Amino acid sequence: MFELMAPLMFLGLVAFLLLGYPVAFSLAANGLLFALVGTQLGYFGFEQLQALPERVFGIMSNATLLAIPFFTFMGLILEKSGMAEELLDSLGQLFGPIRGGLAYAVVFVGALLAATTGVVAASVIAMGLISLPIMLRYGYDKRLASGVIAASGTLAQIIPPSLVLIVLADQLGVSVGDMYRGALTPALVLTALYAGFVLLVSLVWPKAMPALPAEARSLRGGALLVKSLSAMLPPLLLIFLVLGTIFMGIATPTEGGAMGATGALLLALAKGRLRREVLTQAMEATTRLTTFVIFILIGSTVFSLVFRLLDGDLWVEALLTGLPGGELGFLLVVNLLVFLLAFFLDFFEIAFIIVPLLAPVAHKLGIDLVWFGVLLGINMQTSFMHPPFGFALFYLKSVAPREVKTTDIYWGAVPFLIIQVLMVAMVVAFPGLVGIDPAQLDDTPVKIELEDAGNIYYPSQ
Repeated sequence: MFELMAPLMFLGLVAFLLLGYPVAFSLAANGLLFALVGTQLGYFGFEQLQALPERVFGIMSNATLLAIPFFTFMGLILEKSGMAEELLDSLGQLFGPIRGGLAYAVVFVGALLAATTGVVAASVIAMGLISLPIMLRYGYDKRLASGVIAASGTLAQIIPPSLVLIVLADQLGVSVGDMYRGALTPALVLTALYAGFVLLVSLVWPKAMPALPAEARSLRGGALLVKSLSAMLPPLLLIFLVLGTIFMGIATPTEGGAMGATGALLLALAKGRLRREVLTQAMEATTRLTTFVIFILIGSTVFSLVFRLLDGDLWVEALLTGLPGGELGFLLVVNLLVFLLAFFLDFFEIAFIIVPLLAPVAHKLGIDLVWFGVLLGINMQTSFMHPPFGFALFYLKSVAPREVKTTDIYWGAVPFLIIQVLMVAMVVAFPGLVGIDPAQLDDTPVKIELEDAGNIYYPSQ
């Protein structure tokens, strides 16, 4: 009977989620239920659950997680500062004379916003409000325009300072700075693939993305160049302030987030948009997101402790290490699993439920955990683009004009979803994109939880 407890516990969690209960409470309730069953059947002692308060305290005192509210607050303040509007206007004018110019502007602005905000919702909503009506006004295909905006907004998922990279680094027990460095090149390649798709469509289907007419281009020559530079300089300085200091080792991700939040406040103040209601809205949204993350993390630690006491980690390890094909078979199955789960779960839920189960197996197979984390981050990006539950699609629909139907947004997302899957395959085929050989273990200690009272140890590599 004992060997069936871990599979039953996992199925119980699936049942809770399918019934529509909140993820955090589903995790915690399922863990406590099977803890009661396990102690009553004598599979483990009640004293082994005494590690739970220490785990919760460890979550609340984790300095790395402080980067989440800092970067969230920074992104929300920048959204209100008008930076997205200025970037889209100036780059739209700059690229306007060429076919598909507005689409190129959306892709590049999406990358810049991702590198300064790290928040998908802020990027998608800002670009949907500003650029979608303009693109439709000048004859862009509704599906193409919707897909470009939704996909470009999800770049905030993988371009540092992405929130999901912070969460993945914490769950994998690796450095956030290493995750940021590893994700940078794949993120730039993904941005280039989006721009390449726009170029392909402009050649094959030119009517879908016409150039801006001359009367719509109000600036030319030196004035246009000056406006474009003035719009791009503040976000570029903020990117250097945040990412540059992290990459050079001057600041930790948490310190970089604090500097970014301060820089965003100064930028909004300089533009005269730092009003009381802006601060209130940003702080309330930051509090909601941070609380959401912490509650899921507490629920997941209850689940994972009981799951390991029932040898659930050994069950998962036996399932995944016994796959044909070794390391490649493991990567194929894991990526397919994450891709399918992304239809129903968002990236926080996948990170807190699935990743802790996969990390020990990846470590045992000799896969570098930073590389593995970047790969999962790119795959989890699809959770924002999956019809019918992709959050980026919902964000865009909430601000789209009436003539843009939900089916237009869904069909527009499909080509970019395929590009994201292609990017996953490219990272597997060319691991050097992350700058790390996945078959070479690094020196980063890996956090593994033992069965006895949930103690933690760091094995030597």
